[in-house]
Amino acid sequence: MADGTDDLTDLIALMAKLPGLGPRSARRAVLHLIKKRGQLLVPLADAMQRVGANVRECLNCGNIAAGDICNICNDDRRANGEICVVEDVADLWAMERSQQFKGRYHVLGGTLSALDAVGPEDLRIPRLLDRVTSENVTEVILALGATIDGHTTAHYIADQLTGVTVTSLAQGVPVGGELDYLDDGTITAALRARRAL
Repeated sequence: MADGTDDLTDLIALMAKLPGLGPRSARRAVLHLIKKRGQLLVPLADAMQRVGANVRECLNCGNIAAGDICNICNDDRRANGEICVVEDVADLWAMERSQQFKGRYHVLGGTLSALDAVGPEDLRIPRLLDRVTSENVTEVILALGATIDGHTTAHYIADQLTGVTVTSLAQGVPVGGELDYLDDGTITAALRARRAL
């Protein structure tokens, strides 16, 4: 890079690691940030500093939180006996966008995968089992992607749970689909038409 500095090179390399950005896109983004230093670069750096210092995973469910426990887990109105299990926080946010689910969530942090050597102990499955008992859960809704790993994870969790109704999302979720890419209407239809496993 002509007239580049190590800091600039480092920033471009870090930006290139973000989803959807490669080296060329990262270069364009960094150059745009530099051109808009006061409007974008400085506020972005400040916001990233605050997020890095204050935001963490909820100790209870794995959602993103400004403290140890997220707003959803702290909301007593959502303690209705239902837990919706999702793969990651993006899926939780997609479910929340539909404004149909009024219970609590549990973020697994991934799915079981023999290929990638991801077992139950690598996910938040043990914590889910604890929550089902300690929070008097009556229904666990498995809102996992319609992929092989998603189905494998759903069946594993269903096998581990006893004395609780286990359902999964039904119509509207295409095979190979991920919740984060679905529209609100599709998520709503799938949630309403969930079925027992």
